[in-house]
Amino acid sequence: MVTLDGQPVSTDDVLPLALTGFGHFTSLRVEADHSIRGLTLHMERLVRDSTLVWGTSVDTGRVRAYIRQSLEGRTGPCVVRVTVYDPTMDLGRPADADEPHLMVSVRAAGALPPEPLRAKSVPFERDLPEVKHCGLFGALHTRRTAQLAGFGDALLVGRDGLVSEGVTWNAGFVDQDGTLVWPQAPVLPGVTMALLQQHAAHRVAPVTLDEAKGMAAAFATNTGIGVRPLSAIDGTQFVTEHPVLRRLQETYLSIPGETL
Repeated sequence: MVTLDGQPVSTDDVLPLALTGFGHFTSLRVEADHSIRGLTLHMERLVRDSTLVWGTSVDTGRVRAYIRQSLEGRTGPCVVRVTVYDPTMDLGRPADADEPHLMVSVRAAGALPPEPLRAKSVPFERDLPEVKHCGLFGALHTRRTAQLAGFGDALLVGRDGLVSEGVTWNAGFVDQDGTLVWPQAPVLPGVTMALLQQHAAHRVAPVTLDEAKGMAAAFATNTGIGVRPLSAIDGTQFVTEHPVLRRLQETYLSIPGETL
């Protein structure tokens, strides 16, 4: 079931979002015991992004209540998406949209970690990269481009030649000295990335595509996948059983979840 402010959503409710793509969201992995890693960070994201996009905050108490409602009767791990948008949004008058509502949807979650991923580098820069927004056309086009070329997903590279992120994930690397490296670039401040940065020594530095291909290991990370090794970037192969990656996966799984 998909709900809007706790009520079953109608076609009329979601039509403005479908026609404009104007909104923002966060996706949370909920474990079988209904605990959520990084729940506080997800709430902070919704508040931050709503303030930037709509000029108003969101009631995180309501968000938690709607998530609890969506989980009633569910037993297995799942991914809950909370989307913030205005159902009265008009394409010609976006400035009039100032009453965001909360849509909650649920899907099943996959096992952690998923199989290693092959990524193709694609030139692309997301609009307003600091916001987890619903404007996904450009990013999904790069994913389609990569998949049509035989890869699993796209690794985004800016006009400055620096690696930034994946289509819906943060990118990370392990250098030849065994140090965890996060790209310094305009990227979405991912919740999973933030959790790992709190629990694992690392450095943040500009990473060119050539430097990325010279790393000892590479990985993707987001709420749905945890820490997913990259087996290749373009034609460069990576070891997927690197000890630093194993420790990072173990670290992530050991982070206690928060309760709603």
